[in-house]
Amino acid sequence: MRIPLYHVDAFTSEVFSGNPAAVCLLDHWIDEPILQAVAAENNLSETAFLVPHGDGFQIRWLTPLTEVALCGHATLASAFVLFNCCNWPQETIRFQTRKSGELAAERQGDLLQMSFPAIAAHSIAPPVHLKEALAICPEEVLDGGEDIMVLLENEDAVREVKPDFRLLAKIDCRGVIVTARGDECDFVSRFFTPRLGIPEDPVTGSSHCVLAPYWAEELGRKDLYARQLSKRGGELFCTHAGKRVKISGRAALYMEGTIWI
Repeated sequence: MRIPLYHVDAFTSEVFSGNPAAVCLLDHWIDEPILQAVAAENNLSETAFLVPHGDGFQIRWLTPLTEVALCGHATLASAFVLFNCCNWPQETIRFQTRKSGELAAERQGDLLQMSFPAIAAHSIAPPVHLKEALAICPEEVLDGGEDIMVLLENEDAVREVKPDFRLLAKIDCRGVIVTARGDECDFVSRFFTPRLGIPEDPVTGSSHCVLAPYWAEELGRKDLYARQLSKRGGELFCTHAGKRVKISGRAALYMEGTIWI
């Protein structure tokens, strides 16, 4: 069996930055253990697997350890591959997911824009281990569904967080977002997911399903420019549109090849 493979850096216009994702194009779904083995072998934060479905594609995302319900950067990478490497003829690509409904990606000039569900966050008491794991005193802690969001004083505070990943992995959530207003953008963030085998995700589209609605309300506008302050870094352009969040970004092709099984 041969599987076309693309390695794409998402939420950046240059390779060696943004968030790398693998995109695998399948004719049909293959056995679960093989999907997980491929994702582990790729050893990237996510591998997206695509299968043609109607006038679009079914999509699944796997980390080296497990399958996730939603992944922004690997969806952006998938759209980039379909538009730029596979000559997708339409302006919009529709993706059917297992747990997050239908997603869409479309070309907007030199950006690719995705439509994701908006997630409202609400204030909670800090979970056990959170303050100790992050070694910070948060301004506020919010429940964002699968993720915990931690509001900090300023951009420098976000940049300087040095998590204890052993303690962070004990918190019962998918990941922990730390965020603050930005100095040269609307807001900044970092995203830690040690429970998924990814200590810090370089750039995270799905976390902005929570971040964009929160900051849209805080700042009083729906269009937002965001930066993720990981070592690789990346930029996202977000629009809060009621029940949906439109997340846009660029991508760069690093490698293409074939998996032989």
